[in-house]
Amino acid sequence: MKKIALLIEDMHEDIELLWPLYRLKEAGFQVDLIGSEKNTVYKGKHGVPTKSDLASSEIDANDYEAVVIPGGYSPDKMRACEATKKFVKDMNDQDKIVAAVCHGPWMIASTCDIKGKDITSYPTIKDDLINAGANYIDEEVVVSGNIITSRNPDDLIAFTSKIIEKMK
Repeated sequence: MKKIALLIEDMHEDIELLWPLYRLKEAGFQVDLIGSEKNTVYKGKHGVPTKSDLASSEIDANDYEAVVIPGGYSPDKMRACEATKKFVKDMNDQDKIVAAVCHGPWMIASTCDIKGKDITSYPTIKDDLINAGANYIDEEVVVSGNIITSRNPDDLIAFTSKIIEKMK
């Protein structure tokens, strides 16, 4: 069974965590919730508690086929964890799927070379992505090599469908 790492920290956009979690499990993938701490309950922006399976310091990119980064304000917290940043960088360096929605591309800007890559996101981080060298594209899902991005919760169907398509 192919494994996907789904990153989690406090203040994630609840639906951007839960929709991919259940949709990717339904599609037959093993999805591990990865936080900066193992077996820790993280609360989303709307208060839904979700417990991490593993800590980013315990995992290796060699064991996963994809990483999914939800939005909300959690990507800013993810960027404060060196082990989480290293994991995402290693996934990108191995040309594995790095998928992010909403504010999730903040993490991509911090860990991946996105110069010349087509990227989308929530509009308020557009400048950050452009300043990191990305070509900002305002579409529901954008694929640029191994990187998959979407703008907001309204794009989750297209976002998860594209992840599933690329995982086959």
